[in-house]
Amino acid sequence: MNEGSFSEPAYEALLQEIFSRFPSVQRAGFTVNAYKPGLEGMQAFEEALGHPSRKFRTIHVAGTNGKGSVANMLASALASCGIRTGLYTSPHLVDFRERMLVAGLKFAEEGNVSPEAKKIADASGDTLPSSAKQVSASLIPKEYVFDFLTEWRPYFLEQRLSFFEITTGLAFKWFADSGVEVAVVEVGLGGRLDSTNILEKPSLTIVTTIGLDHCALLGNTLPEIAAEKAGIFKAGVPALVGESQEATAQVFKEKAWMNCPLTFADHVRPSLWHRHAEILKKMDLTAPVQKKNLRTVLAAVDILKNLPPFQALNNAEAVLDGIEHTARNMQFHGRWERLSAQPYVLADIGHNAHALQYNFAQLEAMVQSGQFSSLIIVYGIMADKDLDAILPLMPRDATYIFTTPDTPRALPAGEILRRFNEFRGGASTRAFFSSSVRQAVQMAIQLAQNLGGPASRSASAENLAPTLIYIGGSTFVVAEAVPIFR
Repeated sequence: MNEGSFSEPAYEALLQEIFSRFPSVQRAGFTVNAYKPGLEGMQAFEEALGHPSRKFRTIHVAGTNGKGSVANMLASALASCGIRTGLYTSPHLVDFRERMLVAGLKFAEEGNVSPEAKKIADASGDTLPSSAKQVSASLIPKEYVFDFLTEWRPYFLEQRLSFFEITTGLAFKWFADSGVEVAVVEVGLGGRLDSTNILEKPSLTIVTTIGLDHCALLGNTLPEIAAEKAGIFKAGVPALVGESQEATAQVFKEKAWMNCPLTFADHVRPSLWHRHAEILKKMDLTAPVQKKNLRTVLAAVDILKNLPPFQALNNAEAVLDGIEHTARNMQFHGRWERLSAQPYVLADIGHNAHALQYNFAQLEAMVQSGQFSSLIIVYGIMADKDLDAILPLMPRDATYIFTTPDTPRALPAGEILRRFNEFRGGASTRAFFSSSVRQAVQMAIQLAQNLGGPASRSASAENLAPTLIYIGGSTFVVAEAVPIFR
């Protein structure tokens, strides 16, 4: 372990030491070493840090799917309205620091805005054209991470904190030291026993969707899972549920009974919903499910803008500008993200049946419309996911390359292929497997070239629709694919 002043080697060595001593769920799964349900350890750590989460307002976001997109969209909207905003999410794709960032407005150089005009804008709220301002988001500095981990490492060891408890404390302390006005905080798992649930009185709690995932930890039925996620509700705090379902609606109503105003986003018409088609066309988050997430975010804006600290959200154009540029503003990746134009490659971290039903249906529609001539799917999955529920959703007219990302949690690609062939009733001539994501991606690109898409750019292929390559099934698969194209 390297101690002392900051340097890149010392930083990397300290991170590796923390990763190995305090394994994350992302790497080790829900083992006793990585997952610690309950709030006692986090509450004690928060107290030792001086209760940083009390120094800013919070918006707490839970849900089976969509919580990352909703949290990022809402944070981008807040920042676009001039509110200094922290964002805490998980997991990360490439850099550990992706989990926490601070976003706010900056004045674009090309706007040629004078110091006097900036003062007027600061005083009046919005006298400058939006083109003169843009959201700037910063990852937590490596130096801050190094100093924090170095200072608190003895405490981590003595108290046996989990990786998520450590990162949650780090995020809250940095937000407090950075002077954020509000932090949008994504739940790690569930809600009731999640480390983030030490937040005493958020301004708003949100549950996006409920699906069957992490059943061994959260329950085997939708009502049981809903009850865990509704554990973030607080007395006197507005609660928003993105999707009403017959199996879960009553659970949310019962959990919200203690003076907790409850709204179902799909039961109301947000004030900006009349512009949703226009917004969706402009959004840089383009997954088919974003329409549902957009409604949740707009419903959240309607609730928040009536609270004094959030009146800046009454600036509709700033709200929409933030939402439309979420991926750019918040450095948000892996959600129906285009990694390449030639060949055309999409990547998405959707990993359970609830999410993949939308993704696979959209992929089939893109091919059937003639936009693409064929579909290649690079797919990997964690061993704890319900592959049996996902296999029926997989497009039938596609070529598959199953792969094994570099984590002990992964289901071996050969096993995925075996179960795929078993489900399809015989060995497929359009399904293969590769032991690494990089090799699988290279195979997909070669196949696309052989199919005559624009990757080959031969004269005979010039007028053919391109082949679509989709990479997904797991955060780990996408995380290993992204650097290949960057």
